[in-house]
Amino acid sequence: MKKIAIIGSGFSGLSAAAYSAKQGNEVHVFEKNSSLGGRARKFVTDNGYVFDMGPSWYWMPDIIEDFFKDFGKKTLDYFELQPLNPQFEMVFSDGTMQIPHDYQEMKNLFEATEIGAGVKLDEFMNDAQYKYEVGMKEFVHKPCHSWFEFVSPKIAKSALKLDLLSNFHRFVRKYFKDPKLIMLMEFPVIFLGAAPKNIPALYSLMNYGGYKLGTWYPMGGFSKIIDAMADIAKTEGVKFHLNSEVESIKIDQNQAKAISVNGEEIQFDTVIASSDYHHTENKLIEEKYRNYTEEYWKKRTFAPSCLIYYLGFKEKIPNLKHHTLFFENDLDLHTTEIYDDKKWPTKPLFYVCCPSKTDQSVAPENCENVFLLMPVATGLDDSEETREKYFDEMILRLEKHTGALDLKSKLDYKKSYCIKDFKEDYNAYEGNAYGLANTLSQTAVLKPSLKNKKVSNLFYTGQLTVPGPGVPPSIISGKIAAMEANK
Repeated sequence: MKKIAIIGSGFSGLSAAAYSAKQGNEVHVFEKNSSLGGRARKFVTDNGYVFDMGPSWYWMPDIIEDFFKDFGKKTLDYFELQPLNPQFEMVFSDGTMQIPHDYQEMKNLFEATEIGAGVKLDEFMNDAQYKYEVGMKEFVHKPCHSWFEFVSPKIAKSALKLDLLSNFHRFVRKYFKDPKLIMLMEFPVIFLGAAPKNIPALYSLMNYGGYKLGTWYPMGGFSKIIDAMADIAKTEGVKFHLNSEVESIKIDQNQAKAISVNGEEIQFDTVIASSDYHHTENKLIEEKYRNYTEEYWKKRTFAPSCLIYYLGFKEKIPNLKHHTLFFENDLDLHTTEIYDDKKWPTKPLFYVCCPSKTDQSVAPENCENVFLLMPVATGLDDSEETREKYFDEMILRLEKHTGALDLKSKLDYKKSYCIKDFKEDYNAYEGNAYGLANTLSQTAVLKPSLKNKKVSNLFYTGQLTVPGPGVPPSIISGKIAAMEANK
């Protein structure tokens, strides 16, 4: 039995904790904040609003279910999943498009938008399903120490079909010509951290994992998943320590021996850092033990940060769905300004989540819980004045779409969250929200290693290492790190 310290309690930290404890180890999780969940924390306002702080799209339900199965449980033991219909609405400059939950209805919508697109959607989804089954069931479970891990008959046979070397932008256009359908199919990869032209076509698996398997909502909010994972970890014997910031990892003779927490030194046999990778290497260990230099991090392509507003309105907003994407402006322009120009967007796209349309428990009666999110470049100068400028623009576009009048006068609660907050709360490198981009040059073995190359019992997990950003990949990352740490 080992005594294992886990730094951070996001999805990857909770996953690593549960799997490590299941293997018979003594596991302690140290969380710098006052509640569990990392970016998926929640907060409750004095006037009765319950806000999920981060993830709000429940996609790839089978991958999340796999975690619970590994502990003899089901998601249903902890929360009820509600299918969303429509899955979401897209707002364009010349109209809207609602994406139905039923796949046949989705095909009909595609056909009505572009002749022949219904059949093309079938072809696209058949290809995407294959990638999903090989990618999410085999590819992402590798620790990625070496390319030899991928030398298996199935993966070798699949190599061409997986489209690792072609880009997503070109791939989508092989199937569809209508600009709205193209934007609809490209949108899921924005949060993988690069423009569609720089993302491998392999990631059409996202479209399958979302559109075909459906968009869901855990009643009570996304934090229900955090609560459930924490409950499983506690049942396995994990001890949680809140308001416990790890200040350093003590290393002696290339072995992590202890961690310093709130000024106290505690001995451990193994350390798994679910904290920000760059922060762990630059603030918690000496330079000679780091895997990567500062120059290395500067050259990485990061997924976006974002400007978020948590809003409570004291009346219902008409004509608003659970998920709405405001895509009246040019997707290519916005992604260029995130990844290439690194500037605040001139014509932004943004996203609105209104969970109170599905779940009244997250807002007082006859009130609305609204979450605005605008992707932005990392490392920008983030002032209150800039935040408010974009807030005003998003509210005006929300009013135009819904027909609601003077929404600002109906505000019951308002809180913003942006680059400075990601740095403060999560030690996030450059204030990133979603980790490291899944570009071709940052895939698999080319991602930061989940094992420290100089310290044999120090491991990393989460969205800056394998397999990458997103809730299901982070859960898988925790599992891989736990398995590697137990060898």
